[in-house]
Amino acid sequence: MPIDPVSPDDSQSSGTSRELDARSNGNTWSTTSAPEGHGDTRFHPFDALAPDRVVAAVESLGFWLPGEPFALNSYENRVYHLADDDRRRWVAKFYRPERWSRAQILEEHAFLAELDEAGVPGAPAWANEAGETLHRFEGFDFALFPHVVGRAPELESAEHLYQLGELIGRVHAVGRKSAFRERETLSPLRILEESCASVLASDWLSERQRDSYQRVIEALRPLVAEQSWPESALIRTHGDCHIGNMLGRDDSFALVDFDDCLSAPAVQDLWMLLTGQSDPELHMQLSEVLEGYEQHCEFNRSELKWIETLRTLRMVRHSAWVVRRWSDPAFPQAFSHVASLGYWDDHIRSLEQQRVALSAPRWLA
Repeated sequence: MPIDPVSPDDSQSSGTSRELDARSNGNTWSTTSAPEGHGDTRFHPFDALAPDRVVAAVESLGFWLPGEPFALNSYENRVYHLADDDRRRWVAKFYRPERWSRAQILEEHAFLAELDEAGVPGAPAWANEAGETLHRFEGFDFALFPHVVGRAPELESAEHLYQLGELIGRVHAVGRKSAFRERETLSPLRILEESCASVLASDWLSERQRDSYQRVIEALRPLVAEQSWPESALIRTHGDCHIGNMLGRDDSFALVDFDDCLSAPAVQDLWMLLTGQSDPELHMQLSEVLEGYEQHCEFNRSELKWIETLRTLRMVRHSAWVVRRWSDPAFPQAFSHVASLGYWDDHIRSLEQQRVALSAPRWLA
């Protein structure tokens, strides 16, 4: 999970849990509601996570924490770094209410345990004596993970790219052994439709922008459908392999934060490593990543043609995600630019560029 520290004012509630409960007076958002107006101030469920409530939750598991938790840079959940009285360092993740079912979270934890058993570097969820990894305290589901020390990789480094490819290859070698039953499947048309509906249900776009957004989504729909993947290509994946979720040193890396793990083609966990601005740079990166990857499992190079589809989905989904989460106080603070008309002009232009890219994919194997 992300380790970048942020100001407590940005992501950690101020005051005691009792003061925050009194302040809310039951006036909370439903976490599944449609986007709200930009200026709404109703109490968000995460506002109740005062430091003393975080400590009480962890200590309910039998730990003793001599210090306060430190909020880490996480938006979808609330994540804290802490140390116990034995100086062991932990990360406590409080899951966003109503996002995942308990069965989906437990399947995430089971995958982590399977990876750990196979010797894949990572952070398996801590289990109590009863073998339970998902815990509940005053309405919040949470889990503890060992703190992973390290820094993000350098994607310009051939050595780092090889090691990251090898790490993801090890994850996928385990991921191919069975299938998820509860976790989501990466479904291109569903993501496109749901994201479009969220954006158009909001009042963030001008009439001109709404028309332009609808037109470009309509143009993308058949291209995305044409370049979607068959069910036979799906494996268990990490799902969100950006450099913030890869931590380590020069000789090894670990993959953390499996909150978005899902069934997807293998290339879903590889394409974000390919950041080069020229064809020679991209081919160098791809060569190093796949050389490491194929130390552990084979990669079907025909999947490279899906990279632009995956890039398009990430762009569309990200903007819709911010719109849907705007009632969470962390989002207006971190993504204030998304509320501007200029952002949506740029977003629509980027989607138009993706329409062109999808019409003539550069990653054909």
